[in-house]
Amino acid sequence: MTRSDRDAPDTSDAPDAPNAPTATDTLTPPVFDRTFQKQFIDLLLWRRDVRRFRTDPIPGDDIDDLIKEACLAPSVGNCQPWRFVKVNDPDRRKTIRDSFERANQQALNDYHGERARLYASLKLQGMDQAPIQLAVFADEETEAGMGLGRKTMPEMLDYSAVAAVQLLWLAARVKGIGVGWVSILEPETVLKTLDVPSHWRLIAYLCIGYPEEDHVVPELVREGWQDRIDPAALTLER
Repeated sequence: MTRSDRDAPDTSDAPDAPNAPTATDTLTPPVFDRTFQKQFIDLLLWRRDVRRFRTDPIPGDDIDDLIKEACLAPSVGNCQPWRFVKVNDPDRRKTIRDSFERANQQALNDYHGERARLYASLKLQGMDQAPIQLAVFADEETEAGMGLGRKTMPEMLDYSAVAAVQLLWLAARVKGIGVGWVSILEPETVLKTLDVPSHWRLIAYLCIGYPEEDHVVPELVREGWQDRIDPAALTLER
């Protein structure tokens, strides 16, 4: 038995990835009891932006299932603008890795003193270890949804793709898989490197794999970069 076989979560009894019900299906809504509600809060608490991965492979079916689950996200006008690119080619990966290095150096130049030292010490990507790299785009010229809901807020199309990323993130955590969102990149470089249509907008570049260890406290909190903010300080009443 390999280390991957030992450490990967047991999914032998896990349900298959869901298929979206059809318009004619008659289903009884589930009741989410207090036990489930508590588990859901635990899921939110234990979801992490992972940067430290093991190199153990992830079964291809698991990645396909995560994409299927991500596609259950809400989208403006039901336009489903998300587009997924599995980045497998080593040369393409290297080009995107080089893009991170340039963007990261530019970001470092914006900080000074102790803050610059702390920034330089942070691990901000897991591209060297994560077995899966997945780029998520929004198709900004999709005809699906016929423009419903986008007249005054066209950015809702991008927000819809972000919602899909969040569902994928949570679905991965349920399976014991970690996800890291790399935002320190040059979007145009990624677009060109992956040879996708120019009207696709880069939403997320994700590193996916089994995490080296699980944490309930975000790494940026542990490293002293930024604490959690009290939700009450972020909420207004009018």
